[in-house]
Amino acid sequence: MDNTEIAYLKSEDEFNRARRKALIEEVIAGLSGSNLDLLSFEEVVQKLRLRNTVNRGLQDVPLKQIAGSCGRYTDFTRTFTPRRAGRDKERWRQIYTLAVTGKGFPPIEVYKIDQVYFVRDGNHRVSVARELKWETIQAYVTELPTVFTLTPDAKPDDLLIKEECAIFLEKTRLHELRPEADITFTIPGRYNRLLRQISVYRYYLSKRRTDIPGRDETVVDWYDNFYAPMIARIKKSGVMKLFPGRTPDDLLAWIVEHQKDLRISEQVDKVGYVHDVQDFLAFIDKLSPLDVAKVEMGKKIKNVLKRNDDDSTPPGGTIERYV
Repeated sequence: MDNTEIAYLKSEDEFNRARRKALIEEVIAGLSGSNLDLLSFEEVVQKLRLRNTVNRGLQDVPLKQIAGSCGRYTDFTRTFTPRRAGRDKERWRQIYTLAVTGKGFPPIEVYKIDQVYFVRDGNHRVSVARELKWETIQAYVTELPTVFTLTPDAKPDDLLIKEECAIFLEKTRLHELRPEADITFTIPGRYNRLLRQISVYRYYLSKRRTDIPGRDETVVDWYDNFYAPMIARIKKSGVMKLFPGRTPDDLLAWIVEHQKDLRISEQVDKVGYVHDVQDFLAFIDKLSPLDVAKVEMGKKIKNVLKRNDDDSTPPGGTIERYV
């Protein structure tokens, strides 16, 4: 047999080994509750409101940054191990044979969004290259410029937050009006609250004037005189050390959400509008890590007690129904 025939025979074992890896990854993902699917190009483009493309030509692309696919994002794991056999197996074996015999294969085609590449054509070539432990692969790259950070380890919640941020920026144009602004949340739902907050701010701003301010003017005034000063105080307060993995924007939202426990309910309304910014800034200066810790501990105790109450409640109703 020649080298090609030997390589093709070996490809059977190599494919089966890759499939076993995929099965192990799926078991671990099932136990940890994580998602093994590749990122969906169509979903990311929709969520981030991407429209423009730029041709970047032929490049050597790092394989570890290829974490998405166009249409076939469920056929491979995040490490591009194959999840299916059938026709995929035969295609994979043919690509493997070309790779190890030195005959090579044509460059793949990818889209690039920030730090992530999405396979447009060449999923099996990426899978084989990963299995052979290549560092890079040649690809024709088309980039979709974005203001967002997207990394290969992005999770579904990350995309949801980025979608909310995209809508927020689309409606406020804050990234154009104040390019230095960097409002970053790690929990879904908070950008929507900021939109409501800006609407309320516009109402109060119009009451202090003889006209109704325009959208851009409102956003700039809100950020310069309202939001940015509070974030700056939080950064100086030292309380962020109690929130590992969170941002100052998270903490400000947390303070607003727990206004009653922090005894500032008279300064913040239901949609998160601070009535007296200077008093609120003074409060942040006085806010200690102990204040935050007390509220967090109180929440945890309440949750434990609630779980205990729920566990002692008979199925179908409350205890009182059975007394």
